Amino acid sequence: MPLDQHADIEISAFNWVPDFAQGFVRDLRPRWAMEEAGIAYRTTLLHAAEPRSETYIAAQPFGQVPVMTDGDLSIFESGAILLHLAEKSDILMPKDPAGRAATHAWLFAALNSIEPFMFELFFVHIVHADQEWAKLRKPSLEAFVHERLKPVSAALGDKEYFTGRFTIADIAMTTVLREIDRYLGLSGYPNLEAYLKRCMGRPAFQRALEAQMADFTGKAPEGFPA
Repeated sequence: MPLDQHADIEISAFNWVPDFAQGFVRDLRPRWAMEEAGIAYRTTLLHAAEPRSETYIAAQPFGQVPVMTDGDLSIFESGAILLHLAEKSDILMPKDPAGRAATHAWLFAALNSIEPFMFELFFVHIVHADQEWAKLRKPSLEAFVHERLKPVSAALGDKEYFTGRFTIADIAMTTVLREIDRYLGLSGYPNLEAYLKRCMGRPAFQRALEAQMADFTGKAPEGFPA
């Protein structure tokens, strides 16, 4: 397995998050990419409810995970990390210009055109579910997300993957659709349901998920909700 505490590449991750976030933290994306490409990495673990150090904030201004260090390079934001990793292996992105362009486009489509609304679903379904504004917002938001899923489904069509072969774009899109599936389901989009199942069935995804879950060994602070 690529997880190797003596490896040169290091990513930050959490050793505790609330139960609803376990298995969904964004370090899953680079873990998955490195599992696919056979790139060894090690982790440094943080507690989600504890303050970040000044050193960490210098590397990640928002205090989030993951941060990746690769030699002298320090990179934050999972999309940027995926692009960096893709340059190391054509398993993650083809070398031809058309393949690279398609990979870039679908990576950013997942992160910019779909994920922001997935986060809003998370807030109205989980974080603020008992608040009146969230109850009022939910129907129109869910309708809008369905409108976003229609062109995604049409673009995938009967292909196995968005660019015709597995790339980092599929890593990003799978992690976004996986969360949408938690809140809305994908039953109206059989090809997206099959796509999600296909991507999550990849052995590298399973190894990455198992590695992330294995790191959740920390305890919640007293009084902190699960």
